[in-house]
Amino acid sequence: MLTQNLGYPRIGSQRELKKICENYWADKTGYKNVLQVGKNIRHENWKLQKEAGIDVIPSNDFSFYDHVLDHSLTFGAIPKRYNEVILKKGNEELDLYFAMARGYQKEGLDVMAMEMTKWFDTNYHYIVPEFYKNQPFKLFSTKIIDEFYEAKQLGINTKPVLIGPVSYLLLGKEKEAGFEKIDLIKNLLPVYIEILSRLDALDVEYIQFDEPFLTLDLNEKDKKAYEYAYKEIRKAFPRLKVVLTTYFEGLGNNLALTTSLPVNVLHIDLVRAEDQLDDVLASLKEDTILSLGLVDGRNIWKNDFEKSLSIINRAIEKRGQGKVWIAPSCSLIHSPVDLDNETNEQNLSAEIKQWLAYAKQKITEVATLKKLITNESPASTLQKFEENKIAIANRKISKIIHNHAVKQRVSALKEQDAERLSPFSSRKIKQQELNLPVYATTTIGSFPQTAKVRSWRAKLKNGTLTVEEYDDFIAKETEKAVKWQEEIDLDVLVHGEFERNDMVEYFGEQLDGFAFSKNGWVQSYGSRCVKPPIIFGDVTRPKPMTVKWTAYAQSLTSKYMKGMLTGPVTILQWSFVRNDQPRSETCTQIALAIRDEVCDLENAGIKIIQIDEPAIREGLPLRKAEWQDYLNWAVKAFKISASGVKDDTQIHTHMCYSEFNDIIQNIADMDADVITIETSRSQMELLDAFADFKYPNEIGPGVYDIHSPRVPKREEMVQLLKKAKAVIPSAQLWVNPDCGLKTRGWDETKKALIEMVEAAKEMRKTEEVLSADLQVN
Repeated sequence: MLTQNLGYPRIGSQRELKKICENYWADKTGYKNVLQVGKNIRHENWKLQKEAGIDVIPSNDFSFYDHVLDHSLTFGAIPKRYNEVILKKGNEELDLYFAMARGYQKEGLDVMAMEMTKWFDTNYHYIVPEFYKNQPFKLFSTKIIDEFYEAKQLGINTKPVLIGPVSYLLLGKEKEAGFEKIDLIKNLLPVYIEILSRLDALDVEYIQFDEPFLTLDLNEKDKKAYEYAYKEIRKAFPRLKVVLTTYFEGLGNNLALTTSLPVNVLHIDLVRAEDQLDDVLASLKEDTILSLGLVDGRNIWKNDFEKSLSIINRAIEKRGQGKVWIAPSCSLIHSPVDLDNETNEQNLSAEIKQWLAYAKQKITEVATLKKLITNESPASTLQKFEENKIAIANRKISKIIHNHAVKQRVSALKEQDAERLSPFSSRKIKQQELNLPVYATTTIGSFPQTAKVRSWRAKLKNGTLTVEEYDDFIAKETEKAVKWQEEIDLDVLVHGEFERNDMVEYFGEQLDGFAFSKNGWVQSYGSRCVKPPIIFGDVTRPKPMTVKWTAYAQSLTSKYMKGMLTGPVTILQWSFVRNDQPRSETCTQIALAIRDEVCDLENAGIKIIQIDEPAIREGLPLRKAEWQDYLNWAVKAFKISASGVKDDTQIHTHMCYSEFNDIIQNIADMDADVITIETSRSQMELLDAFADFKYPNEIGPGVYDIHSPRVPKREEMVQLLKKAKAVIPSAQLWVNPDCGLKTRGWDETKKALIEMVEAAKEMRKTEEVLSADLQVN
């Protein structure tokens, strides 16, 4: 019996990767320093896994920005617009790579970044490959080979990780008509063969192919592509040990296809889909090893050893011990790095900490399970087993988890609690009294969180700053932001959120039932790391959370100040959620807490309130058959949070990185007065869903990409607005960035927002000319 890991966090135990990359982008450090930090992280990860007892250790799971982008660079899938970046004197391969991820705006070049979207139903973002008809592929970057050799020099014979050829193509997007991306499989596969040939020459033993699309709904063409690809790989390399990994869902109706593929090891996710085990065992070829994904790679709860041992024994009974491996359910990039870094009980109590495991602890859990099964059980291992049983039992009976009043309030909910007083057509008439112009301008909420802002928050936490001093600082920052927004003539203002750390963490810190880590960082995209709250118990709101600063900001201006809240589904999705009750129930508890806040904002005189739900689509189950159940409770939770206000209070919501076509009716069912969405990287493609559906409410298609440091020109935004106007009536359109501006610098933010306001004014002039012409005619 062997243990394997599918992937390890690449941010470093102290977020070293974030710091070095951001310094490099700011021209504060050199190229060689970036490479060295990456190398240090890889070496630490490999050695740690070896010492923990992992038998089959991954390589090529490290990435400077995104593993999908790594593959695009490896395969030479580089859009032509980056040719000039490649040719620019002095640029390294890493500069091209970062240009694809972030855009490139210097030395006379202005190149847009590639599109970014969510990795299945996680909060991780990947860079979307761009495909063209008859596109050629070639081996451009040798990263996977270099890193395998690097580990070998350390005496560790790793298992290189590749996204499988079919999943890589399905992750991408066709950028021209007349072909399907899966048609490119025959062009792509020779590059895989070349990579495997080079690795084979270095005596690679195992190669991991991630094929998560095997847990999704596939058409016949996709299925044939799987059969073709793995048949060709096996034909070229009959002795290579292929590890095929699936995760995030069960194989379902792809079971027969998957178990027929000529691979040596099949990995399945038994955390998300435990019920698939018996079917897989019955269908698996006699000589195929089954890897059991038992340790949760996406959540922070300690593994229940007794339960896992029972599952392992079921598999051994059918397969024999030599045909069973033990592993996490998926890559551990979705887990924080090391629970040992949580040393402050003010952040995380000892009672809650005993229930948790981060990535470092999870690989130890995998190794411990093997020892318990194979009777390699020294006293220390048996002690771990006893400690595990005690922790699992303690959690079940803990008094801090359950709140009877919260459960009672949820059970007392009525249907009308999830409905506004009047339909949108009536509310719109009342909201016209807001007297907002056509193409009304606003932002999504946050303004840049400068080093100074972050340092003052840190000083407050460590006690070197009084609450009064901190509040004075926040008041001054808010006042400056309000004044500046008035100067550039934005229509609906925001207070800037200078008092907030993260759009979920900030709210969780003020809700009962949440706990917080100090170092529970996970990668969201690139250098952006988030520290998800831990929902351990029933959720309730002890007191108002945002009223103080929103009301203060409104007192500074005669313009409308928008109240900014995070919605219940997003708080749920972007937290580590308790696994001892249905997610729908936890979400409803959060919705009631947000509802109370919305009503308090309205009572404080705030006429426009935004409830962000960027994560509502990412929460969709991977199988369409299960969508409706999720959408029913997710949409209802949003409506509960938004429906306690009067008709003349305007409710906004914001969503990003979502393909809306399949769920546009559900988006409409949310019944927000205004929805703002990410559309700039896709050049307004996402707006087609709203146009075809004839979306009845108002909509703000993002006109510039805040995830890239480039400053868009006014003409560029005008063109995007014209594209929007071609499919959505101008009376329904708002003008805004794609997302919040927290991660941007003030210089680029100011330049971009000035251009955005001017673009809106230019569109209004066009509208006035058209209106005048109509009156004349």
